[in-house]
Amino acid sequence: MTGPEDVLAVAQTKGEAARVSHDAVLEVDGLTVGFPTDDGLVQAVRGVSYQLRRGEVLGIVGESGSGKSVTSMAVMGLLPGSARITGSVRFGGKELVGAPDAELSKIRGRRIAMIFQDPMTSLNPVYTVGYQIAEAVRAHHDVGKDAAMARAAELLEIVRIPNAKARLASYPHELSGGMRQRVVIAIAMANDPDVIIADEPTTALDVTVQAQILDALDTAREETGAAMVLITHDLGVIAGRADRVLVMYAGKLVESGSAEDVFYTPRMPYSLGLLGSLPRLDRPSERLTPIPGAPPSLVNMPPGCPFTPRCPLAREACDAEEPALAPTTGPDHSAACHFSSELVGVEPGQLFGTTVTDREALAEFVRETSDLDIQGDAS
Repeated sequence: MTGPEDVLAVAQTKGEAARVSHDAVLEVDGLTVGFPTDDGLVQAVRGVSYQLRRGEVLGIVGESGSGKSVTSMAVMGLLPGSARITGSVRFGGKELVGAPDAELSKIRGRRIAMIFQDPMTSLNPVYTVGYQIAEAVRAHHDVGKDAAMARAAELLEIVRIPNAKARLASYPHELSGGMRQRVVIAIAMANDPDVIIADEPTTALDVTVQAQILDALDTAREETGAAMVLITHDLGVIAGRADRVLVMYAGKLVESGSAEDVFYTPRMPYSLGLLGSLPRLDRPSERLTPIPGAPPSLVNMPPGCPFTPRCPLAREACDAEEPALAPTTGPDHSAACHFSSELVGVEPGQLFGTTVTDREALAEFVRETSDLDIQGDAS
């Protein structure tokens, strides 16, 4: 599994193309999504804003229930009618929030493609994979069945499915999980989209197959030239692949920056906790440091920072006011934490693995640790 130490070297050589063009193909501004329930309004997404630039890979990470998938479903216009959506989603300058389904259908699959986490629910079990890929081609292009099926075979070869022409006649249940996911990637590539959204594309796959799927995604980007939103709970998946990273918690962005910023200098305790849960090849004997507790309920959320009950640094200010996303180490690196400056030089084990339990005592411990690290660097 790739560790955070690999990000800098890879990004410096791989990410140059994304830096050449800074124009945004997808702009999300103040997006909120709520679902009414008998218990109240579930605030699944709370004011999310970001831009996806042409050719770049944007990683969105967070635990289950953080709002990652709902955000992308709102972008695609795939949420149920009961969802209350506000804010703006602009693709190529066109507003998608509130657009008629007929207009969205022209964009979905053709301009913006989505890869879902479970390929078995994405594929129809009663049709062959060849038919389903060809159907995606014909939905947006006026071509005959033979031409569409030839394109389907070509796509299966691109995603490296052996005996591609023979596999056109296979049904989804006849393929392994990894091969089914490759078929879904082939469908996403079918119309050379401008944006590919990959929602947990490696869930439930073993490490070897996971690497193969990620390579197939890289191939899809190279073949189509698409920008990509890579959604995952596993920071190892985006290490070395993402140009920028957004960290989500309780429906809101809590950190945003380049891959180097988030992996090397996190300024939000939650981001640091996610890194502590990631196995590292350079520290094989180091124990993982889990984040205690569980994400909060998104119904009738109390004031203050949602991460407070799980945060060792939390103080009275955290209970009173939810911090806004603010610049930290630079204008392109932001974090939502009242005490982000105290995380300089702090390791996950120091924050979440310490035996200090009192909030004020732990905060003092972290400050002292940070001061020592800064002095050591200066010397």
